[in-house]
Amino acid sequence: MASRRVVPGWLRRCLRAGLVLTLASAVLCALCGGALLALTPKVSDAEQRVRALDAERGISALAVPTPPKVAEALVATEDSRFWHNPGIDPLGVARAVVVWLEGRGGDGGGATLEQQLAKMLYTNGGRTRTDQVEQVALSLKLAHDYPKSEILQMYLSVAYFGHGFYGLDAAARGYFGTTPNRLTWPQAALLAGLVQAPSLYDPLHDPHLARERRAEVLGRLVAVGDLPSAQARAYAAGPLGVAP
Repeated sequence: MASRRVVPGWLRRCLRAGLVLTLASAVLCALCGGALLALTPKVSDAEQRVRALDAERGISALAVPTPPKVAEALVATEDSRFWHNPGIDPLGVARAVVVWLEGRGGDGGGATLEQQLAKMLYTNGGRTRTDQVEQVALSLKLAHDYPKSEILQMYLSVAYFGHGFYGLDAAARGYFGTTPNRLTWPQAALLAGLVQAPSLYDPLHDPHLARERRAEVLGRLVAVGDLPSAQARAYAAGPLGVAP
């Protein structure tokens, strides 16, 4: 008869302490999360805020459904788990926490489209730790209150694409002289790549970086299965085609 293996007392104590600490952390996070949700504003006025921002900038909000090419390029590049996440990406939040603990700037590249929309609508583009925590709570509310299609529509109505072009309609007309629903894959990829850093990837001032960024977006479309690789390579080799 095999003898039972005895777990050392020190190991049992460590496991017990770890379990208690984990449970305590979970309770604390739940309490803080609930308080944060209660302290942050409601998001029932999100559409109203979009219209107000667009009116302030003298542009028309995107009143039609988001063109599929633009939606797929944006999601593949900025938030690949957008359709299934609850407004935040747990992996992205974990990366952000690591960045904070290490004392580095930024959010670790983990902001979902809801978090980016909350940043534009509710925290005036704020990048402080307090702003980022508030954006997490607001993004959960946005995902709860609005369908994903409306989140995309609002995002693309207020996003900045450079050269004074706020919103997808202005960007499509300004860069390509066309409407959003007529954008080609290369054009949609270029615009989706601009929202991260419009000045850095400016296709008029730095076409080389703009082409690299467009190729990156096309690569992401291949990676998520939205575009065949041969087609993406052909698009990446073509001209930018932006208006001078």
